Amino acid sequence: MAQLAEAEKARAEPQLSSRQRRARTVARLAAVQALYQMELAGEGVETVVSEFRNFRFDADIEGQPLAEADEDWFSDTVHGVVEHQRGVDEAIKARLASNWRLERLDATLRALLRCGAWELLHKPEVPREIVIDEYVELAKAFFDDAEAKFVNAALDGVARDARD
Repeated sequence: MAQLAEAEKARAEPQLSSRQRRARTVARLAAVQALYQMELAGEGVETVVSEFRNFRFDADIEGQPLAEADEDWFSDTVHGVVEHQRGVDEAIKARLASNWRLERLDATLRALLRCGAWELLHKPEVPREIVIDEYVELAKAFFDDAEAKFVNAALDGVARDARD
């Protein structure tokens, strides 16, 4: 699926300012990081969400402020993925090759797919193209093109299953 330019995103989500769209992107990245942290450290959802709200958001790195995050979007996403994980995982598994299991995927890749699939399943007001584009771009921050293309294909399949 073709990536949307920022102008196309603005037309697709006219109710959001560019600052709000950026804050939502930061929230999506934080949600992926939170799910990754929960899986590797075995921490609960409330602990991780509180940690992000109290210590990570509105922080700075070497005197430079971090980008603002939509903290409510972050919390909704993390809680939503955890609450609906069985259905989210089933939606993803339906789009994996028959010889692949979700557990075989890298933990970061799993977190990306879970967040994207949850949005596609539970946030119908967000255009599918935006959800897919956002998580493909996040995948590019962590992986090579092959994984980003995998995220694109898997989430496109989930979107077709969930929204068509």
